[in-house]
This record gives sequence, structure tokens and C-alpha cells, in this order.
Amino acid sequence: MNYYGNHLTNLIEEFSRLPGIGSKSAQRLAFYVIDMPEKNVEKFAEAILAAKKNIKYCSKCQNISDSDPCYICTNSSRNNKQIMVVEDPRDMAAYEKTKNFKGKYHVLHGAISPLAGVGPQNIKIKELLERLQTDDEVEEIIIATNPNVEGEATAMYISKLLKPIGIKVTRIAHGIPVGGDIEFVDDVTLLRAFEGRREL
Repeated sequence: MNYYGNHLTNLIEEFSRLPGIGSKSAQRLAFYVIDMPEKNVEKFAEAILAAKKNIKYCSKCQNISDSDPCYICTNSSRNNKQIMVVEDPRDMAAYEKTKNFKGKYHVLHGAISPLAGVGPQNIKIKELLERLQTDDEVEEIIIATNPNVEGEATAMYISKLLKPIGIKVTRIAHGIPVGGDIEFVDDVTLLRAFEGRREL
């Protein structure tokens, strides 16, 4: 039922298409936008259009960026011998916030998930292989996909592709989170924590 007229109803529908936004949240956002000063709404709309028009994939690491190559790939202080493979640009940003990883990245933009119809050809694995063919400095690939079924399948697939090339392939450790209680941790996480143990 169209309670608010076409314009506001259309705005609510557009917000509801966003991931994680239900009908009530969409309605709340739409009302917030129409209550904003017109100048702020114009800036908001311009920011969305500018991001859509100007953001592209980095031709080296496949990260989203407004420059090609991106600022990480062009940073001469980064370690060219290590590439961390992540599923999503947000994963790369999470590692960057730690300020501990000094290598470079490769963003897959997804993970292998046969049930969702996502195969190796649907994510940026081919681009990783092409990158490794032209870059002889790389000594280690760190696979940092998520610790779920799709992430594990993707890690195994990439590992099998890279082993014949002779590049060292490692996987990030998974285990019990800091501040967690062992009694509440699931079996798979406990097993990963045990397998990833290190000498003190």
C-alpha cells in the first residue's frame, strides 16, 4: 500500500534493496533523508555517484581504489615478497588497521561456494595466477580467507594451484578469540587452535 506517495515510497524501496536493511530501517532512513537540509542531501547523492563512477579495480591486486595501481601496490616501502590473499576489500582494511602486515594483497571478491553457484572462475583467482607469472619477487602467499566452509574450500583450491609453482603457501591461524572461554568454543575452532599451537 502506497501510504506516502510515489517519491517517498520509491526512496524506501531503494533503501530496502541494500543488504541488511529491512523495511522498517529503510523507512527510517528515507524519513531521515527527507528531513535533511537539501544541501546535505545533494552532497550525499554526489558522494554516491562519485564513488560509483570513480572507483575501479586495481589492475595488480584487484582491490577497489580510485587510482590504478592502488596506493598499496605503488608503496615502495611494502614487502614485495609476501602477498596476503583475502576475500573482500573490507578484510584487507581490517589487516591494515593492525599495522603489522607490511606485504601486499590480492583481493578475490568472494569465495568458492558451489551451493551459491560461485566457482573459481567467478572470483579473482585467475588474476592472482597471472600476477605471479609476471612477478618473480613473490616468495610467500598467505591465504587469509574466512574460517568457514567456503573460505576453507577456496584456500585449498588456491594452495593446490600454487604448490607446483614452488611458492610457499601459508594459511592464517584460527583459534580461540582473546577473552573467550574454552567451554563455549565450538569443536572446529578448538581443533584449529590446537593445530595452530606454537612454542612459548
